[in-house]
Amino acid sequence: MAKVIPFKAVRPTRDKVSLVASRSYQSYTQAELEARLEYNPFSFLHIVNPGYKYDKQIIGKERYNLVKNRYLEFKEDGIFIQDETPSYYIYKIVNRDGNTFSGILAAASSEDYKNDIIKKHEDTIEFRENIFKDYLKIVGFNAEPVLLTYPDNTEITSIISKVQKQRAEFEFTTHFRDTHYLWIVDDNEYVTNIQKAFETMKTIYIADGHHRSASSYLLTEELNSENKNHQGNEAYNYFMTYLIPESDLKIHEFNRLVKDLNGLTKESFLIELDAMFRIENRGKELYIPTNKHHFSMYLDGEFYSLYLRKNNYKINNSLDALDTQILFKTILEPILGITDLRNDTRIDYSHGKNDLVTIKSKVDSGEFTVGFGLIPITIQELKAIANEGLTMPPKSTFIEPKLRSGITIYEF
Repeated sequence: MAKVIPFKAVRPTRDKVSLVASRSYQSYTQAELEARLEYNPFSFLHIVNPGYKYDKQIIGKERYNLVKNRYLEFKEDGIFIQDETPSYYIYKIVNRDGNTFSGILAAASSEDYKNDIIKKHEDTIEFRENIFKDYLKIVGFNAEPVLLTYPDNTEITSIISKVQKQRAEFEFTTHFRDTHYLWIVDDNEYVTNIQKAFETMKTIYIADGHHRSASSYLLTEELNSENKNHQGNEAYNYFMTYLIPESDLKIHEFNRLVKDLNGLTKESFLIELDAMFRIENRGKELYIPTNKHHFSMYLDGEFYSLYLRKNNYKINNSLDALDTQILFKTILEPILGITDLRNDTRIDYSHGKNDLVTIKSKVDSGEFTVGFGLIPITIQELKAIANEGLTMPPKSTFIEPKLRSGITIYEF
């Protein structure tokens, strides 16, 4: 059973939440970052970028300690407050595309991660796990929740619906035209029923945040070994998560771009493809695939549709049936010579929200030679991969919602 518990969130005051909340640090351009640091003294970016105060780039443990100091300053200045009662937090996002996401911010168990109750579908990189584990150990908090998904549950859905009829503690709109709402759930009956509902679930799934989950588990193990009086209920045994029902999850595809044809001419490349695909030239008309095992290809100013010749491709498990794996095993690796999808500089990715027009423009500019379009992976495929203990190729999913940092913080 899944152990998902309430916690005492540290959070901005109502009047400052819109100023504090930030996107993931890596998503900002340098110009955006500098503007927010210059003109918004309340941005959470000041905490995660403490070197700005000294006009200096600071790295490693020196940076981690300064992050902790900036965080403590925000608490001392009353920008952050901490709730007195362990609570769940219902969090709703309505984005500019009209999609609505409603879920629960809570603390999930590192032991559940270890025991595969919290299931994974992506590989993680060990050195990144350890870097972030060291960061967490020094700063002492989670500021960006791991996105988890669970089977739709009528009890949880009913509680969310009832709570959302009340006035939200937070309500603000970003310049991206996404509106965010947060409700505090500290009613004993609701808290008990939410916790019991999660306890009925045999598995829940990581949708986004595999490295953060792995790092939190490593931190639990390390602090456990250092604590002679370890009981198992200490705050470091949990990490902050945002849990949404499977029906709310929005999965976009990641399209592929390749810089060259691995020494092949256009004609010889098409001949190589013909062994595994039925190819149709679509001309300059934008072609978007609509079925599994169908791909779009943009090459030399023209779109092509590629239909997998199923008799020539063997499917042994759920990974083999995944379109990103099929593309890798039939084109990227054997024909284009790309064996390392994480580190090969000849390949790049564009998520489906940017659509195939992005693929076309990047190929037309000469930056890339060929682009491939896919359809999104389904939640059923994601779960099948996780249930079989397999892992998807890198950049198989672009998942929404994308959460803001600094709205709730979990201290351990």
